[in-house]
Amino acid sequence: MGAPGFAMSVRPGGSADMSDLSITAATAADLAAIHSIVESAYRGDSARAGWTHEADLLAGQRTDAETLAAIFADRDQRLLVARDATGDVIGSVVIERKNGATAYLGMLAVTPARQTGGVGRTLIAAAEAAARDIFGAQRIEMTVIGRRRELVAYYQRRGYALTGEQRPFPYDNRRLGEPLSHDLDFVVLAKELEA
Repeated sequence: MGAPGFAMSVRPGGSADMSDLSITAATAADLAAIHSIVESAYRGDSARAGWTHEADLLAGQRTDAETLAAIFADRDQRLLVARDATGDVIGSVVIERKNGATAYLGMLAVTPARQTGGVGRTLIAAAEAAARDIFGAQRIEMTVIGRRRELVAYYQRRGYALTGEQRPFPYDNRRLGEPLSHDLDFVVLAKELEA
């Protein structure tokens, strides 16, 4: 479904290779690239090239083509992509309309070679803007595996706060991967969105 008309040209300070980054609604043609980026950013040896992987906690897939297609088709969800100067997809994020004025941010992924350069930060800002502008959200939340302390700290630096809520890890859902540990759970972080 995408986010009709949603596009954002980004010119952050810093490295020159970020100067032509753009954030747009994903198209159906982007789904294979998104799948590849999500898998490479979260799982397996390729993920170890970046800093934000789950390869030590979970094996197997992070998502699949059917799940991404369902997200794309859902009117209450949006897939956003970051494109470099050549138009290649180098990152993605999902936002979802939740109850009331709350949106959910999930599946943030940046190709490992481009991590630590500001692409993730830019995708988060775009997701927050889209949640506010498309879904009318006043608050956005996310879940992070509690053992991923460095990732929790990253989101806290972006203005997200731990809510104190914990949610169980779905050990029976193999579509999310194969747990390598029996002490996984999710912590919930949230941020109030500026009007």
